[in-house]
Amino acid sequence: MQLLKIALHRIGYGIVLMIAVLILNFLLIHIAPGDPADTIAGEMGGATEEMLAQIRTIYGLDKSLPQQICIYLGKAARGNLGNSFFFDMPVTELILQRVPATILLVMSALILSVLMGTFMGILSAQRPNSIFSHLITVLSLIGYSAPVFWTGLMLLILFSSVIPLFPTSGMYDVLVEGGFPILQLDILHHLVLPMLTLAIVHLAIYSRLSRASMLDVMGSDYIRTARAKGMSKRNVVYKQALRNAVIPVITMTGLQMSRMFAGAILVETVFSWPGLGQLAFESIVRRDQPTLLGVLFFSTLIVIVMNILTDLSYAWIDPRIRAENK
Repeated sequence: MQLLKIALHRIGYGIVLMIAVLILNFLLIHIAPGDPADTIAGEMGGATEEMLAQIRTIYGLDKSLPQQICIYLGKAARGNLGNSFFFDMPVTELILQRVPATILLVMSALILSVLMGTFMGILSAQRPNSIFSHLITVLSLIGYSAPVFWTGLMLLILFSSVIPLFPTSGMYDVLVEGGFPILQLDILHHLVLPMLTLAIVHLAIYSRLSRASMLDVMGSDYIRTARAKGMSKRNVVYKQALRNAVIPVITMTGLQMSRMFAGAILVETVFSWPGLGQLAFESIVRRDQPTLLGVLFFSTLIVIVMNILTDLSYAWIDPRIRAENK
């Protein structure tokens, strides 16, 4: 029951935040220089003033900015994100076509970075002054400081040109024939480099955070008591210390979702991965405002949902948090 109350409060905050983000995104995009009607007319090969006026009427560009915001919020509440200027199809349908690729990329990179980063941090914390611990620290700093697009290009050159192990672009090979397992293996083969590129930066964050958190927990009184009772090192680390040390990692996971989606835009552009990131890049280049707003809307929705799930997860793990909310 307490978790349900926490969930309802977080959902209420999430709705307010979503409305605020929608309004802010709408304002920032629409106050940018240039007329979308000119862009649409340019794709048609040019238009007269009468045709430009007709285009503005069709897409609601002739109304005032407050009216456009109210109309957009009303449609968005019903799941209608408008029609794409460039692709000439509903934005919702366009996003639903691209979102599976982005979710596959982001979630696989997230799982890899959290599991590998936490594991590396735990191993490093057990021997904080060893060569292995220092090596993890150096690799973490290198991975964190390198721009994601540079990391992608280096992996692309190394494993697609110098050592041709993985494909250079796309999500699958159209020439591959076979059943469902063959097609899934082909997608996984294309996924490796984009997933590694997106995971490397976040792996560094989680390894450093889990190391610091584990070192702090290992110095607690209850850990010394467990050791004094003769409990094995494995039980002390993985049953007693890890449960509390992992809470900051879970919190960071929710907070890093927005950065993960931002990085996905660059990664999908480098590897031509057909997801929301590439769609956002195409929309920016073509000034396709409804599509860009739709991508931002969906990305914000995912980040808010992940933050809510993060709050619930560490409230479920740590009873003290439930008591504080109560």
